Amino acid sequence: MTPVETEERRMAEVEHLSVEQRVALGKAARAKTPRSSHAEFKPASGRPDPIDLLERQAQSRVPELVPIRYGRMGVSPFTFYRGAALLQAADLANTPSSGLRVQLCGDAHLSNFGVFASPERRLVFDINDFDETLPGPWEWDVKRLAASLSVAGRENGYPDAERKTIVRGAVGAYRETLRELAGKTNLEVWYSHLDVDELMATMRQLAPKAMLKRTEKALDKAKTKDSMQAFKKLTQVVDGEPRIVGDPPLIEPIDQIFSGFRRDQIYEELHKVLQFYRSTLQYDRRVLLEEFRLVDVARKVVGVGSVGTRAWIGLLLGRDSDDPLFLQLKEAQPSVLEEFTGKSTVKSNGERVVNGQHLMQAASDIFLGWTTVTGIDGVSRDFYGRQLKDWKGSAEIELMVPQGMRLYARMCGWTLARAHARSGDRIAIGAYLGSGDTFDRAIADFAEAYADQNERDYKALTDAVASGRIEAKTGL
Repeated sequence: MTPVETEERRMAEVEHLSVEQRVALGKAARAKTPRSSHAEFKPASGRPDPIDLLERQAQSRVPELVPIRYGRMGVSPFTFYRGAALLQAADLANTPSSGLRVQLCGDAHLSNFGVFASPERRLVFDINDFDETLPGPWEWDVKRLAASLSVAGRENGYPDAERKTIVRGAVGAYRETLRELAGKTNLEVWYSHLDVDELMATMRQLAPKAMLKRTEKALDKAKTKDSMQAFKKLTQVVDGEPRIVGDPPLIEPIDQIFSGFRRDQIYEELHKVLQFYRSTLQYDRRVLLEEFRLVDVARKVVGVGSVGTRAWIGLLLGRDSDDPLFLQLKEAQPSVLEEFTGKSTVKSNGERVVNGQHLMQAASDIFLGWTTVTGIDGVSRDFYGRQLKDWKGSAEIELMVPQGMRLYARMCGWTLARAHARSGDRIAIGAYLGSGDTFDRAIADFAEAYADQNERDYKALTDAVASGRIEAKTGL
């Protein structure tokens, strides 16, 4: 079957229900799965050992980097939570579901939201991590976000009542936004976004001066985080050409990792990788990328949960040495959701990530694409590519006061609702949620219960390190 025939068949299978039918669908889901049922969380009988699950994940990762992952997860219950998407996916598979599905982020904790530049060079606030994206129950993203707020609130020392207020605010914003978007046209939903300039105009009227000053400083800093800043920070001139400076094990130039191969051999293969990656970009971006030449490549450790997956950064130069472009090619392994929601409909996990990101984000990086690489070990691995940094900024969660967390939580709730509305049945989900706060209160209870579970799992990790079962490298 050709791609055109496949698409025609898919479109023929789409059922176009009336608004009334979609509302009825949502209300029927309430009878099957009451909104209050989402409040409860109890570990399933025979729940897998959390360390077993983490060790299973480690099997496909770079062995020498796995201890860094454990070290970063071991810093606090919140950093543990950031790396524990698989654990929570296994838990969420046993929780109530309305049966309504959307494109999930799969890892929608509050640190995976932030600001970055749109192609029109405006700062936008959106979800920024899609390694685990896959279709699934919309509640799962909401619950992961909500629990992250409870975990972070505990770490910041917020009282119980304050944490529940923050979570209810986030979930309330999600519910209200879904219901608002249910009344809008498809194109209005598609064009909806959270423009940072508009947000700041509102904050200048409502926010305390200290919060406003911190936010403006953070946004100004985000606008400096681009390829030129990375160029100045990560490179030095060697024999007249810029080279990425090694800082092992966090940054390792590729010709040091593959020291048994000549540089020209390595780069001959890299150009093939880039050629395929370039072919997945929109045509005008392909033309733009062809204006750059590849200069150097290094492996770079990134994030918390991603540590151990293969992530490469590539330095390219345009018209001269004052025209750098840093790309990141990040390994895309199967989503942690896959064993619980079903496999992706596309063969490449890189393409899965790119498709999910385009579907959920209001604006995506102009160089977002994918490729497949066969390593020297003969294993074929999927990757997705994007700019390393493009006005990227994230909130400093540990410095937030409760008022700041309340505002940030509502921004995340609004953004997640808009992302889900692009792929799921916003009318049915809005009808399921309703105008009252029953669901909000239920999720606030769930978030606290799951924060308890996260603390138990975090202790299991620290105990495993202390006993020598696993090795953790700290300070990296």
